[in-house]
Amino acid sequence: MLRLRVREVAEAKGFNQSSLARESGIGFSTVKRLFRDPYRETSMSVLERIAKALNVSIHDLIEEIPDDTL
Repeated sequence: MLRLRVREVAEAKGFNQSSLARESGIGFSTVKRLFRDPYRETSMSVLERIAKALNVSIHDLIEEIPDDTL
């Protein structure tokens, strides 16, 4: 299972939900959803825009969680 690390990476880079939405050009409601529910699916284009805004690799935003740990 994949888990998104958007919140952790954004906060480490000094971004909150509002500033990340502005910088990435993604709607606030989408960013809010990604912060609240890291297991929810999202499109690669959204992740690409967030990665670019945070100046990280898209791989830094994704973590693989073994299914047996849930």
